[in-house]
Amino acid sequence: MMCGAIAVSAQTLPYQNPELTARERAVDLCARLTLEEKAALMLDDSPAIPRLGIKRWQWWSEALHGVANMGGVTNFPEPIGMAASWNDALVYRVFDAVSTEARAKWNELTARGGDVTRFHALSVWTPNVNIFRDPRWGRGQETYGEDPYLTGVMGSAVVRGLQGPEESKYRKLWACAKHYAVHSGPEWSRHTADINNISARDLWETYLPAFKTVVEDARVREVMCAYQRYD
Repeated sequence: MMCGAIAVSAQTLPYQNPELTARERAVDLCARLTLEEKAALMLDDSPAIPRLGIKRWQWWSEALHGVANMGGVTNFPEPIGMAASWNDALVYRVFDAVSTEARAKWNELTARGGDVTRFHALSVWTPNVNIFRDPRWGRGQETYGEDPYLTGVMGSAVVRGLQGPEESKYRKLWACAKHYAVHSGPEWSRHTADINNISARDLWETYLPAFKTVVEDARVREVMCAYQRYD
């Protein structure tokens, strides 16, 4: 019986097979998860699921202008200031340095057996590619300004710096483009704004292009949804 259990655990299930497409693997995994397990994996601190060989994973860290909430790292200018440089090559170098420091902090923590908690993750919720067109939004400094094209260019440089060369076997970090989409203030209504009021032209010409760019050109690994209403 023990030999049989070892043989089963050693099998490669379809969701563990890198030769399959991402969709095929996701469909297979979701079919194996219980409802409770699916709900648990929606949290930023996703618990391990030993029966499926899934390890615990912490999704939440921040790196908008340097590794957040960590001592001994470089604090770069806010993104709105970086955008004013119009220098995407320099922005790439900034976030290449940020990802190196984030990896170093993670290596330091795990080497001494520390717990990878919030803000120590290899998944960073950066860049913010929302379009800053309302000064009443209190997070405008996180963005690359009011221009969709510049935001896409700068956002892609950030993603490439954080994730590392696409041809590498492993990513340095996982970048996350946020907040999809039309999450641009004012602050008091960002949880309740109804984006049905946005015209199709403004949606496609203003608010979505930067997301399209970072997904298609920079291959960002994660996208965070926005918080507003869409009925």
